[in-house]
Amino acid sequence: MTPQMSVRKARVSVSLLFLLYGTILGTWTARIPAVKHRLALTDGQLSLALLAFAAGAIVGMQASGRLVDKYGSTTVMIPAVLADGVLLVGPSLAANLPVLAVSLLAFGAVHGTLNVAMNVNAVEVQRIRERPMISSCHAVYSVGGFAGAGIGGLFASAAVGPTPTFLTVTGLVAVLSVWAARWALPRGMTEALAGAGGGEPGDAGQSDAAPGDAGSNDAAPGNAVPGGVTAMRGVLFLGLLVFCCLVGEGAAADWGSVYLRDSLDSSAGFAAWAYAAFSVAMMAGRLVGDRLAARLGPVTLVRLSGALAAVGLAAGLAVNRPVAGVVGFGLLGAGLSGIAPQVFSAAGNRNPTRAGQAIARVAGLGFLGFVVGPVVIGGTAQLIGLPRALGIPAVLALAVAASAPALRPRPAGTPG
Repeated sequence: MTPQMSVRKARVSVSLLFLLYGTILGTWTARIPAVKHRLALTDGQLSLALLAFAAGAIVGMQASGRLVDKYGSTTVMIPAVLADGVLLVGPSLAANLPVLAVSLLAFGAVHGTLNVAMNVNAVEVQRIRERPMISSCHAVYSVGGFAGAGIGGLFASAAVGPTPTFLTVTGLVAVLSVWAARWALPRGMTEALAGAGGGEPGDAGQSDAAPGDAGSNDAAPGNAVPGGVTAMRGVLFLGLLVFCCLVGEGAAADWGSVYLRDSLDSSAGFAAWAYAAFSVAMMAGRLVGDRLAARLGPVTLVRLSGALAAVGLAAGLAVNRPVAGVVGFGLLGAGLSGIAPQVFSAAGNRNPTRAGQAIARVAGLGFLGFVVGPVVIGGTAQLIGLPRALGIPAVLALAVAASAPALRPRPAGTPG
């Protein structure tokens, strides 16, 4: 098998992992009401159970970093996706709230482990290709989320319980995991393929800097910067950038429809378009994100993306009309779509030998933003009103735009 063919297959493999990751989560989300109803849980009790999932995800992300660095991303991600599919079934079999919480804790831990392992693998394949591709992987995750929600919705419409729903997805995961395992980039081939010019034809010499910016430090994702412990410095700051982005995602998911319905008096049906516009725009942005990264470079792309998210949401809130709100959340999604993949790529390339730990830190902080952000916005809304509280994601997006130079690779030996 030629190096080029190996890289193409490796890209398909990691894309399958992102697809399954989204499908598993989307299916679970769609069947949460059924699990809640079966156990007769109150909203407060369900919140405690969901908090267990969030806690498990954060623990799994942090624990997986060292595992990935020690054993390789492929060695971790294939068992993790299989376990993720199996543990999806657990919540539907829980007999009471404590058992549900424990099953969600385990489910979340494996889900977080898969998150880190597949992102590290995507960075490794991208490094070999010498051309951006991680944004398309995140787009495939969004496709998986839609697919999972669709599967859950179809089973719910047919009055089929959550257990058969989850078992169906578990079977799908098992089948596609075999494909992913066969095509995944084996540990140790990263350096070999990179040395053999494993990029696809036409990649040679391609820069990730903006045209005409030959002297820029905004280097291509493929140009990993060697270094020791000092290269890990600054990863925390990169994590804060993802934290800011995920606050925006959490705000759109939890508060977008509420804003249109309660603050702008739109119909319940139209209010649902707030998150729909955000999700579709984010997926579309990630589909073109790799081409934009190759043309503009990650620093310029993140700078423009943050500005688009900030100005778009702020303008939509200022107009104070339902249609403007939908457009504003759509622009927020389009802007945020270009940021997280570039930050993951930058973190993974700070020190390739410790990419797992770097991406674990970034992913953990990002997930924390998704969980904490909506709570902070809700508390702020009690003081100043929801329209003004929703300005928080706009301010954070503007801060990310201003911090875009942090994505520039550090020269060897320079503190990260």
